[in-house]
Amino acid sequence: MKCDVLILAGLWNSGPQHWQSLWQARHPKWIRAAHRDWSSPQKDEWVAELDAAIADCKGAPILVAHSLGCMLAVHWAHCGSPLKIAGAFLVAPSDVEAPSYPVPADGFAPIPLAPLPFPSLVVASNDDPYVTPERARLFASSWGSRFVDIGAGGHINAESGYGEWPEGERLLAEFCDQVTGAT
Repeated sequence: MKCDVLILAGLWNSGPQHWQSLWQARHPKWIRAAHRDWSSPQKDEWVAELDAAIADCKGAPILVAHSLGCMLAVHWAHCGSPLKIAGAFLVAPSDVEAPSYPVPADGFAPIPLAPLPFPSLVVASNDDPYVTPERARLFASSWGSRFVDIGAGGHINAESGYGEWPEGERLLAEFCDQVTGAT
């Protein structure tokens, strides 16, 4: 894959068996955006940390986000930063406005529903406990994202059986090729 990747883990970070961690281990040049408090993230602080991570990239990266990391990417897109990214691969976007969200969404609600200023792909399952299929489709439509429904996949994490997740890595490779113009 010929693109710079910046990984945005979600709430509680991604554990060692999560697809984000496994992919990063196979691609040592990929960077995970750091965050100070994975258990109680505060939107403005995390957006500033993401902006700094993007600034540290050599070129415009692809954001590879999971769960709350998707909402981080969307909030960053609307924060007024002059920095650019090549695109965003958004997996299992958590609905921080839903009663099922497990922690207080400190600043993450309301969810921006304006088009994103970069190419994006939303990957969701139809039985995710943190976002209904209807909300996932609404997010994708509102953001101008391509949408992929993988069927019953839970929260698309290690607990749902998505460790290596080769299908996801293939989707990411195709997305990178599309946004970077590779053939």
